[in-house]
Amino acid sequence: MCAIGSTFIAAATAAVLLAAPAALGAPVVRGSVEQVHVTGAPPGARAVLLHRGDRVAARRAGRRGGVVFRHVRPGRGYRVRVGTRRPSRAVRVLGTRAAPPSTRRYAQRLPAGGYGYLTTRDGTKLAVNVTLPGPADQGPYPTLVEYSGYGYANPAGGESSIQAVLRLLGYAVVDVNMRGTGCSGGAFDYFEPLQSLDGYDVVETVARQPWVLHGKVGMAGVSYGGISQLFVAATRPPSLAAITPLSVIDSTQTTLYPGGILNTGFALSWARDRVHDARPASPSGGQAWALERIRAGDRVCERNQALHDQAVDLIAKTHANRYYRPRIADPLAPITFVDRIRVPTFLACQWTDEQTGGHCPALASRFTGTDRAWFTFTNGVHTDSLDPATFNRWFDFLELYVARRKPVLPAAAAGAAGAIYQAVLGVPDQTLPPDPIRDQPDFASALAAFEAQPRVRVLFDNGAGSPMAGAPVAAFEQSFPSWPIPGTQARAWHVGPGGTLTDAPPAGDGEDRFTWNPKARPATSFTGNTAGGPGGLWTATPSYRWDPNPPGTAASWLSAPLAADTAVIGAGAVDLWIQASVPDVDLQVTVAEVRPDGHETFVQNGWLRSSMRALDPARSTELEPVLSLRRATAAPLPPGRFTKVTVPLYYQGHVYRAGSRLRVIVAAPGGDQPVWEFGETRPASGTADVRIAHGPGRPSRLLLPVVPSVSVPAPLPPCPGLRGQPCRPAAP
Repeated sequence: MCAIGSTFIAAATAAVLLAAPAALGAPVVRGSVEQVHVTGAPPGARAVLLHRGDRVAARRAGRRGGVVFRHVRPGRGYRVRVGTRRPSRAVRVLGTRAAPPSTRRYAQRLPAGGYGYLTTRDGTKLAVNVTLPGPADQGPYPTLVEYSGYGYANPAGGESSIQAVLRLLGYAVVDVNMRGTGCSGGAFDYFEPLQSLDGYDVVETVARQPWVLHGKVGMAGVSYGGISQLFVAATRPPSLAAITPLSVIDSTQTTLYPGGILNTGFALSWARDRVHDARPASPSGGQAWALERIRAGDRVCERNQALHDQAVDLIAKTHANRYYRPRIADPLAPITFVDRIRVPTFLACQWTDEQTGGHCPALASRFTGTDRAWFTFTNGVHTDSLDPATFNRWFDFLELYVARRKPVLPAAAAGAAGAIYQAVLGVPDQTLPPDPIRDQPDFASALAAFEAQPRVRVLFDNGAGSPMAGAPVAAFEQSFPSWPIPGTQARAWHVGPGGTLTDAPPAGDGEDRFTWNPKARPATSFTGNTAGGPGGLWTATPSYRWDPNPPGTAASWLSAPLAADTAVIGAGAVDLWIQASVPDVDLQVTVAEVRPDGHETFVQNGWLRSSMRALDPARSTELEPVLSLRRATAAPLPPGRFTKVTVPLYYQGHVYRAGSRLRVIVAAPGGDQPVWEFGETRPASGTADVRIAHGPGRPSRLLLPVVPSVSVPAPLPPCPGLRGQPCRPAAP
């Protein structure tokens, strides 16, 4: 009882302290990148931003005395008047130019191991945690930066960090919390330009530490920590050696609004988590580790909370940007700026990634700024970007381009591989495969051998290459010189009568119809944990629930048995001529392989809000259609007549075996993806009647990118067995 009372008193005291203004003296005004920051103002006080005497904007101070003025034009002479006080001294607002006005800040010293703070160009202090693989005086060490809004800098262990693995590999690691998160100062916004420039400052500051080898650093990280690398590398910090983005997105839109439909599952819940983590540290919000540090006396962390309640509301921002507005969306889409990246890059992602989605391969053809970029693609889940085969190539890349040495896997790392895969994936007895790069006699030979490898590597049938079905091992692989894969051919299967897919267009016109009903589909195709543990999604035996559509709630077509193995690598699309009883209807397309053994394997999805059906002619190809998703191109379905819509498919790298048949299913969204959900579909309530036409005048078809050059040495994989691809008894 006393312990409970003490905890309550401590929590209440912390809440009072955190609600107080940062200072009792005059407010502090500081210029930033297209922003002006105020701290130490009386809570609720009116702050007016002035430029050479003219009023620019006005805001109320938050509960902690902070104000952030955003979208301020760069220049000198800005002042802030708080309440009835005299205007502050003049401050300068910086532009988004990558190089800072001065590099003097980069001379600051970070701890040679342990927790500390790094000051950026605008004076904001970011929380960092430094881990060295050995004593500082035995360095310098090859060094990597992990950078995200998760609790990376938590000295007790970074949230979703791979620091422990990197340290085993012999790397110093600097884990950095983005501004406005944890103990870092500033206010959070999702990948605003200032966040990328902070990353530039981090790279340049870390590279100047005495324990850093070669005076250059690389970047590492999975998912959030992978995506951030694309943003930072595009600013071209001079001291960045290389990047290794894993399990990333090509565009925020393809995860948040697939086909124009809000992803109310993972994407929206992830945004809510970012809103929570960006709040000031308190018993009811923020990152828990920051509150612990404040309670332990970390005054820098405490002062850094002053602007946290000025974070941008990501949920409101999401709903305010349902349509693709280039001014807002392009800066959040790596596909629009990865051509600016100049450093060597190793990128890996999964066609069936349950979190970021299967659109990352779209980046491969856009990396035109460097001829040293390698891509690995596979079926699998979010963690498969570090499966054993990919791990080997990732490690070799780090050794060659960051450490600049012949790759030699430390014995401790080799010995820990089994334990790591057991802990993360619940898969025992995993070892790293042989690696020809590490067999080279010296650094020059290893580098030459690595650079002789083709740029694009596809791991097929991940999950079927081990005696344990579902283990993270591919059955076979093939590499290609570029993306799209040379020799790719567009192959069409045409919707025909009687639920058929035919090689040739049908001779006569016909139609199929179904009742659109999202309530007739399960909300998710997964019932277990979304990580490790028995039945977990990342394990060898996930608890998938991939149910057939109830009769009458979907249109489905089935091809004849394939005469030969058919490898599909790329996106593709489904063209449909539809008529609906409502002006706007959301559609989900599923492509599956119906196997000769009577089972059916999920391959890929595509989505479309019919009013958002317009394609972007500047970016679309036949095999890679890109939706416009702009308000100006949105249009309801015309009543009483059929309209052509193109449903873009997300990417796949799958071999449909000889004797298998292709199935295409069109229904209401939901039910096929483990953690993606669509809770705001159109029509918003009730059901709809949907008709799909086929024939010479209104040809509906499946179009896939077939690569004839792929040789298939492996038999039909087990069912279940493929990672990220549920398998069930085939429906009639």
